[in-house]
Amino acid sequence: MDAAHATPSGRTTATADRQTTMKAIVQDRYGGLETLQYTDIDRPVPTDDEVLVRVHAAGLDRGVWHVMAGLPYLIRLVGFGLRRPKVRVRGMDVAGTVEAVGANVTGFQPGDEVFGWADGSYAEYACAPADHLAHKPAGVSFEQAGVVPISGFAALQALRDVGQVQPGQRVLVIGAAGGVGSYAVQLAKAFGARVTGVAGTTQLELVRSIGADEVVDYTREDVTDGTRRWDLVVDTAGHRSLSRLRRALTPKGTLVIVGSEGRGRWLGGFDRNLRALALSGFVSQRLRMLSSKPRQDDLQVLRELLEAGRLTPPVGRAYPLPEVHEAIRQMVQGHGGGKIVITV
Repeated sequence: MDAAHATPSGRTTATADRQTTMKAIVQDRYGGLETLQYTDIDRPVPTDDEVLVRVHAAGLDRGVWHVMAGLPYLIRLVGFGLRRPKVRVRGMDVAGTVEAVGANVTGFQPGDEVFGWADGSYAEYACAPADHLAHKPAGVSFEQAGVVPISGFAALQALRDVGQVQPGQRVLVIGAAGGVGSYAVQLAKAFGARVTGVAGTTQLELVRSIGADEVVDYTREDVTDGTRRWDLVVDTAGHRSLSRLRRALTPKGTLVIVGSEGRGRWLGGFDRNLRALALSGFVSQRLRMLSSKPRQDDLQVLRELLEAGRLTPPVGRAYPLPEVHEAIRQMVQGHGGGKIVITV
C-alpha cells in the first residue's frame, strides 16, 4: 500500500512503500538479448525533487540497443558504466500518470498525465526529476507521447541548432521513416523547408503521410550520385561515406550526421563523425555531427507542436513490456517504419 503524508505547504503527496515490487526489464551485464530479464524489483521512491510515474508507454530507439550491448566501447567511457550498465533498467522515453511527487515538486500532482525522459522506463514505475517531464497534450495518446522525447530532441537539435535550417531551404532527410528521421521530416516542414525523404519501398507511404514534399526509394535511386543537391542533408541512416554525402550538398550546404552505425567495437562508426569535423575546416561545406541532449525547453517546444497538431508521432508496432526482447530484435533487423513503442 502507498502511504500519504502532508508537506509543510499543506499539499498531500504519496510515497511508495519500499517493499512494494514492480515488473521491469533488468540488465546486470552487457551483452545480447539474453542479458535482459523481465523480473520483479523494488518499486522506486521519489526524492524530494522527483516525480514517480506509473508508466503507460515508452519509446524504443537504437540507443537502447547500444546500452544493452555496451557497444561501441565509447559509450561506456561517456558515463553508461564501464563493466556493467550504470542503470539496471532499460528505457528512457516515458509517458504515463503521476503516482506520487516529492516534497519540493510543485508543477505536478498525482493523476497528471505526463511525458518526458526517465532512466529505467521499461518498468511499471519510473522516477524522474520534475524538470524531465511535461504535461501530456490531451489529444495525444500515451503511446504517441511515449515515442517523442529522445528521437524528437535529436531531430529538433539537428535541424534548428546544428543545421540552422531556414525557410525555403531544400532539406534531404536520409532514413526518413525511422525514429529520428520521421520527426526530422515534420520539423523541417514546420520550419518552412521543402523536404525530400529517403526510405525503403515499403516505407514511402509513411514518409508521404508525415508531410514530405518528395519521397525517394533508396533501392531504386541514389540521392548521393551528384545529379541533385540540397541545402541541408540530415543523415540518420549512418552508412554512407562522407564523399558520397557531400555530392548531395550545394557548395555551401550543411551536412548533419545523426549517429553512425559501424562494425568497430571501439568507435562503432563514430570515426566518420570525427572525419567530418576534421574535413569541415578545409571545404566550403559545413560538415557537422549531432550530440543531442535532453532539455526541458526542447520538451516544451515538442509539446507545443504536438498540441498544435504540427507534429504527429509516427507510432509503428507496439509490444507489451514482457516482449521488449522481440521489439529490440525487430528494430535491429529494420522491420517496419515509425517508432516502436513499449506498452505497460
